[in-house]
Amino acid sequence: MSTALIDNTYKDPAVRPTLVLGGQDFTSITEKVCGIVEAPKPPRIWYICLAVAAGLTGVLFAMVGYLIVTGVGVWGLNIPVGWAFDITNFVFWVGIGHAGTLISAILFLFRQKWRTSINRSAEAMTIFAVVCAGLFPAIHVGRVWLLYWVFPVPNQMSLWPNFRSPLLWDVFAVSTYMTVSLMFWFMGMIPDIATLRDRATTRVRRIVYGLLSLGWRGSNRQWHRYERAYLMLAALATPLVLSVHSVVSFDFAVSQVPGWHTTIFPPYFVAGAIFSGMAMVVTLLVPARQLFGLKEFITLHHLNNMNKLVLATGSMVGFAYGIEFFISWYSGNPFERFAFMNRALGPYWWAYWIMVICNVFVPQVFWSKKARTNLWIMTIVCILVNVGMWFERFVIIVTSLSRDYLPSSWGYFKPTWVDILTMAGSFGLFLTLFLLFLRYLPMIAMAEIKSVMPQAGLEHGAHAGHGQYWGEIPHQHEHQFDELNGVKR
Repeated sequence: MSTALIDNTYKDPAVRPTLVLGGQDFTSITEKVCGIVEAPKPPRIWYICLAVAAGLTGVLFAMVGYLIVTGVGVWGLNIPVGWAFDITNFVFWVGIGHAGTLISAILFLFRQKWRTSINRSAEAMTIFAVVCAGLFPAIHVGRVWLLYWVFPVPNQMSLWPNFRSPLLWDVFAVSTYMTVSLMFWFMGMIPDIATLRDRATTRVRRIVYGLLSLGWRGSNRQWHRYERAYLMLAALATPLVLSVHSVVSFDFAVSQVPGWHTTIFPPYFVAGAIFSGMAMVVTLLVPARQLFGLKEFITLHHLNNMNKLVLATGSMVGFAYGIEFFISWYSGNPFERFAFMNRALGPYWWAYWIMVICNVFVPQVFWSKKARTNLWIMTIVCILVNVGMWFERFVIIVTSLSRDYLPSSWGYFKPTWVDILTMAGSFGLFLTLFLLFLRYLPMIAMAEIKSVMPQAGLEHGAHAGHGQYWGEIPHQHEHQFDELNGVKR
């Protein structure tokens, strides 16, 4: 039977679900995952996707250059809509990265072993999404060459940043999130990169992977330090899921603009961020598992669990939409009431209902197990979720700004071709980085996935002195690390 047809989503309380299919052992896992990186050429479709993504990345850089040379007038911004596609894209990309932190850190702390097949790709997605997000605060300030003013460093004009400015909050939030996420992602790869180093057949690969592996040898002391450090990083990364997008929501909540000044924004934004990020993980991993033949590792059980999270967080987002209208009615504030009625029935009604349909109604198909385990349905649903979440940010930002307190100042935002191409280019940059990651780094966490296999306990027994997953694999001797990673010395 083809592994694509094996359904390992059954729920038997007495039996743990099979996380790796196909009768894999430690050596075959190493051969399969390392084979993707070591192959002379990737599949042809990889080149096609990379060419399209790189082309869009080139368009992004061209649009940024055009913006810097010409000015922000090339965007469709006006009075009163001073924020539009730039901040919409920023909030969207920051949100995408939250699922990676959830899968890698929170599920690790809760000992959810099914995360081991998808955490590496989710963490990489986080890094690349934050790279895309960090671009927009830099270019939307207008005078990009003066961006260093927002950093608390001495300068020739004796200026000091305004710590009450949401722009500065974003700088600290995104830079902190990027730093911790990058450390967590890279640290998790060190044992796997060491495996690639030991298997390298060319001098260049040995040097590059040797430098990246930081002298890893797999000794008992190294594993002990590694597991403790990984656990502490997971504990540090967990609050970021709640704090970073909450800080981003403060950009709006601290203002007096109708529709923005509300305390529901922090939890509402966090739920939406995890919602969109989880949908993006599914969108990326479904074609990746097909392209590189990883159906035995990223199984229907993994996809089913992620789709359940999409359904749960999507229901939270739908509940938040309803609560927003209740708050506006219960507040007795006519400006708040108008702001929310204007979202649903005003000139941007089309954007609001795209948001509601994609984020509230479409994910409800995941109540059906058949939908949660059908590759085509889950891919279409998750793509629509990301469309809806982009429109959510657009609706929050543009509808509130376009009609505020003074009708004489009302306006209507229309994106220009520069707005649209810049947004498309950000997706190109994201996909380019992700495709390069798939080709040159292990997309499956080999050291972690081996630790949750039955062989880990059957062949070596339990060892209670180590970390959350690796506790099932004793690393008392260096030769055991070699065996687990398929390396023979």
